[in-house]
Amino acid sequence: MAYDYIKDMKAPAWSLPARPPRQPRPQGQGQFGQGFGQGAPGGFGQGGQQGRRRGGQGGPGGFGGFGQQRAPFDASRAFPEQPGVKEDFVPSELNQPGQQYPQVNSQGYARFRIEAPDAQAVTVGLGLGGQGGTKLSKTYDGSWVGTTAGPMDEGFHYYHLTIDGGTFNDPGTGNYYGSTRWESGIEIPAKDKDFYAMKNVPHGKVQQILFWSESTQTCRRAFVYTPPTYGKDPMAKYPVLYLQHGWGEDETAWMTQGHANLIMDNLIAEGKIKPFIVVCTYGMTNEMRLGGGAGGRGAAAQNFEKVLCDELIPYVDANFRTIAKKESRAMAGLSMGGMETHSITLARPELFNYYGLLSGGVYTPEEIKDKKQVKYIFLSCGSQEGPDRIKSAVDALKAAGFNAEGHVSEGTAHEFLTWRRALRQMALSLFK
Repeated sequence: MAYDYIKDMKAPAWSLPARPPRQPRPQGQGQFGQGFGQGAPGGFGQGGQQGRRRGGQGGPGGFGGFGQQRAPFDASRAFPEQPGVKEDFVPSELNQPGQQYPQVNSQGYARFRIEAPDAQAVTVGLGLGGQGGTKLSKTYDGSWVGTTAGPMDEGFHYYHLTIDGGTFNDPGTGNYYGSTRWESGIEIPAKDKDFYAMKNVPHGKVQQILFWSESTQTCRRAFVYTPPTYGKDPMAKYPVLYLQHGWGEDETAWMTQGHANLIMDNLIAEGKIKPFIVVCTYGMTNEMRLGGGAGGRGAAAQNFEKVLCDELIPYVDANFRTIAKKESRAMAGLSMGGMETHSITLARPELFNYYGLLSGGVYTPEEIKDKKQVKYIFLSCGSQEGPDRIKSAVDALKAAGFNAEGHVSEGTAHEFLTWRRALRQMALSLFK
């Protein structure tokens, strides 16, 4: 048998000598020192020799040389009591896996804990719609903690940390592109969050596309949402909404912070809208100038008009099953993206039949040369953004014979819950 053959084989002359038997290592010595010596059961230990340089004393079952075991963080000891604030804090839904902070409570307060034991000052700067900033205090274990002075608006907010004058992201949560940099993000659960929630319904696809821009001599990126039905019928064609982000954001904003794809999925599943494609691209050409541009923010709107109208739209029509007609094309945007929408739809009325400005200004009847060129105008903002202008503009458009709709998001400002709600409301009237 093969086993007997191997057993009877003799080692060749060039074999290495047999290794001497390993001597038992004295307890408390060696590479990790006294990690298995005295101390609390399960500790991480300290020890002598090399191990002594790596940590504290271990105990039965310990792993010497990795430092002393830390006691669990005691929030009741670290955070001072705030009258009227409910202690029902839970980790934010945007936290990194396993991270306990930041946290939110049922009233909309946000709570933070940052480990920066050598820092002299730590502040949490909240994004638009927040309370401006929260100074943290150093607590008993050397970490910095704090709770917002008041409840925040519901929905998504950007923020970052300022530690001794430097700007950092919170390692406990995810990163989102806003304010021309990657920021930390926190979500304050909204009472009406069901319309943008991830549900057990058919989901569309969000794919990245790269297209060449002759006008900017660059390869540019866009994200394209195709509805759940797109892959089922190879002959079906779809209308398209071109949806633009705000200043300081990029083409990831609407699908990530805005949950545009989930809003579409849920509306389609409820039978409330006709399925359509959504395209989001970067609204800057990186050709900056003072004044002018989109809303005076410095973006060269005319250059972006070329990218969108002469390069991206033809690419999308050539590579996706679109209804490549004005009657089946819409453009909308939030903030700066709304200002771009305003400029481009007025300059290129032959391309779009549906216009949407989300916290991005208004249209006046005098601006639109031929009201037959536009089928639907949607204007919106948050209730904290001065909604009277929206109401007045819609009234004027209706009086002039335009099909116009206004929407005000109650209890919100210039922030993503405002725009999530607006997108849902606008989608109900597109491509009818």
